[in-house]
Amino acid sequence: MSDLRTLRPGAIALVTGASRGIGRAIVESLLQEGLRVICVARDASGLADLCSGDRERILPLSLDVTEDTAVASLPESLPADWRAIDILVANAGSDVGGRRAFADGEISDWASTIETNVTGLMRVCHAILPDMLQRGRGHVVTIGSIAGQRTYPGGAVYSASKFAVRAFTDALRKDYKHDPIRVTEILPGLVRTGFAAARFKGDKEKGEAFYDSFPACLASEDIATSVMFALAQPPSVNIAQIVVVPTGDK
Repeated sequence: MSDLRTLRPGAIALVTGASRGIGRAIVESLLQEGLRVICVARDASGLADLCSGDRERILPLSLDVTEDTAVASLPESLPADWRAIDILVANAGSDVGGRRAFADGEISDWASTIETNVTGLMRVCHAILPDMLQRGRGHVVTIGSIAGQRTYPGGAVYSASKFAVRAFTDALRKDYKHDPIRVTEILPGLVRTGFAAARFKGDKEKGEAFYDSFPACLASEDIATSVMFALAQPPSVNIAQIVVVPTGDK
């Protein structure tokens, strides 16, 4: 297995949704491997907490992936020595208002889920890929979900968004199969994070009760480990998909 530091001295990764949960665990894993990391999230306070340590290897960036102009101008807005991004981890996601029947939800919540999970992911990829192609190297990792493989009651919109992520990632890999660009999708099962509380509009107690209703959950670090496995493969190997579920999940 390759050491990620062999990518190049001071290799750079950009992670969206970096301030908490899976994104934060991925950032911490990348830092442990000696990479420099651009940490992108809407939550400025969460970013400040995450980036309170080694500021030479961490660049916090408060950004909403649903903001078209801001994302499009992202590469030029970075300091010159942070622009050569080797790894993009498109992790930002939303399910606000989810886990309810479609007609019982607010259309604004459903639209926000699609805008964040699908359009936002595509925006970030569209902003970062051209420079990867020009430099002749790069690895794009999208964080999908097993909801992109199987639907469930109350998940019409979230599943639709993750089915779209799966199709987009698969087609993206085929678009660049003749270029030195690797594309990987990680499809986690249930992960215990603050995601459920955010889904229930900040109700932490309801969020924890949701996780407690299942026999087992993954941890954010489990997903970070899968990301690192894909990244650490030699250049001739592209891990197309990794499905990660708790032991006993059927």
